[in-house]
Amino acid sequence: MSPTLSSSVFRSSDLSGALTENRLAGETVYQGKLLQVERDRVRLPDGREGTREYIAHPGAAVILALTDTGELLFERQFRYPLKRVFLELPAGKMDAHETPEQTARRELLEETGYTARSWRHLGTIHPAIGYSDERIEVFFAQGVEEKAGQQLDAGEFLEVFCLPIAAAREKVLAGEITDAKTLAALYMAELQRLF
Repeated sequence: MSPTLSSSVFRSSDLSGALTENRLAGETVYQGKLLQVERDRVRLPDGREGTREYIAHPGAAVILALTDTGELLFERQFRYPLKRVFLELPAGKMDAHETPEQTARRELLEETGYTARSWRHLGTIHPAIGYSDERIEVFFAQGVEEKAGQQLDAGEFLEVFCLPIAAAREKVLAGEITDAKTLAALYMAELQRLF
């Protein structure tokens, strides 16, 4: 017989007070161009003290850009931490002065050279809740058209290509698409029956 969990475990009221950890003090351990590493001393729910280390990130936007021919824009990009090329949806970090939609529009144009006629926010994902405060806003863009060439940042190299939705599904199942933001965005679009 398998163990069962009480439904009370999942009540939202349990998520606010009884499990909350409160920051007592903290320090920035590392300040980089993209992110910073924080170390905080916290009060645990049982009254004891603990230490929490995490990456502070400005947030990002990812774009499901659908062409009029029913294909999605994808990118091939080398990701240094894993030392290999990944297949991913266009995405990028938020600048301090931007709304998430402004970030999505800017990143789509800069990385791919494309714009879109219509935009829809699908939701928010938190890709690494155990060690980062990063959030990624997911957008669905339709009526995608090439307007200009890529406007990549210095040191940024990527290839843009179109992929039919069925082929994207196959690459997910084959383990060829493993990027978390791409998987989550595709799943959100599937759940909302956008394609």
